[in-house]
Amino acid sequence: MRTNVSAARRHFPGAIDKVFMDSACVSLASRPAVEAIEKFLGLALVCPMESSTSHHIFMDDMRAAARPAAARLINAHEDEIALVESTTHGLSLAATGIALSPGDRVLMSDLEFFQVAVPWTQWTKDGIEIDVVPNHKGEVRVEDFVPHLTPRTRVITLSTVQWSNGYRLDLAAFSRLCRDRGIWLVVDAIQQLGTVPIDVRDTPVDVLACGGHKWLNAPFGCGFLYISRDALPRLIPPVAGYLDVETPEGGWGEYFQTPSMAPVKEYQFVKGARRYEIGGTANYPGAVGLAAALNLIHSIGQSEIASHVFELTERLLRGFDALGIEVVTPRASENRSGIVTFTVGSATDNVKLVERLSAKKILVSVRYTSHVGGVRVSCAVFNSEEDVDRLVETVGEMLKN
Repeated sequence: MRTNVSAARRHFPGAIDKVFMDSACVSLASRPAVEAIEKFLGLALVCPMESSTSHHIFMDDMRAAARPAAARLINAHEDEIALVESTTHGLSLAATGIALSPGDRVLMSDLEFFQVAVPWTQWTKDGIEIDVVPNHKGEVRVEDFVPHLTPRTRVITLSTVQWSNGYRLDLAAFSRLCRDRGIWLVVDAIQQLGTVPIDVRDTPVDVLACGGHKWLNAPFGCGFLYISRDALPRLIPPVAGYLDVETPEGGWGEYFQTPSMAPVKEYQFVKGARRYEIGGTANYPGAVGLAAALNLIHSIGQSEIASHVFELTERLLRGFDALGIEVVTPRASENRSGIVTFTVGSATDNVKLVERLSAKKILVSVRYTSHVGGVRVSCAVFNSEEDVDRLVETVGEMLKN
């Protein structure tokens, strides 16, 4: 049964007693995600299967359900999806898996959340260079990247939505640039997916990482990594666990009971993105919760969620304009996301305002990068017009006192 946006709020009890507008930090988990984890833990408590081997395999299948749900989210193939711990984990796998040589260069914006940069900085000791492109009035534009390209530029890494001001870049333009130049495109999509869809077949990228605990409304500890079929053969697998090996004939249960089984042999590893999972006992509850959270998004519909979020951000902007408040987020509709950032003065002023809002049970954040940022407001699927109005009215009252 399809869930509409207006009914979605009932799946988020954490949104009832407060104005929760901080999904860009850590969002509320949805009730279906929590219930799925509770069901999984109930099975773990009693082992209802005829054997613990069957129990293990059944739980493997429960975890695996997150892969097709994630693939559907971005219109990918299931074999292009790996389950990872977080966006950080996924980006680190990309930085480890792309073969670079001394003198090769990685290009990124100065607005990025520092995790986008951290995995690459470890390679500077080996002669890898990082070029940083200055933002243009809070925007990350492809035309500003072009002058920084060199024959040794191998990777462009970027967030599709900037965490401090909510700017959504033109991913299609960066995709074309990288395809034309033979440059790796590594994408952090955690601040976009769950609000604005991405279709990796329409807009090709090589690698995309997304954690579940923000706009996907899943609990901590599980996200997904997309690796395109074209990119897979060119990456260096970082780990080798037994579940990265092709499933033996008859399945693992039968294989474990085979007397001739020996540890040292020539193993055939899976060809898909699953090769980049740890290949052992992973975060099963997190994956189960992620699958349920993603299925709720699919039940509502990504386009419906995006329309709802854009209506809320438009209402928020009108409210701030009426109060004469400076909005930091660029206004163009094609660059909007679920984040709207505003400022009431200095960073100290913004922090004090957020503290006062928190005392009123209105949750937002203060975020900056490269002097761009302010009070960051997140409009998510579970937010309402009443949430927006209460925030605007409260800010207006506080500015008078």
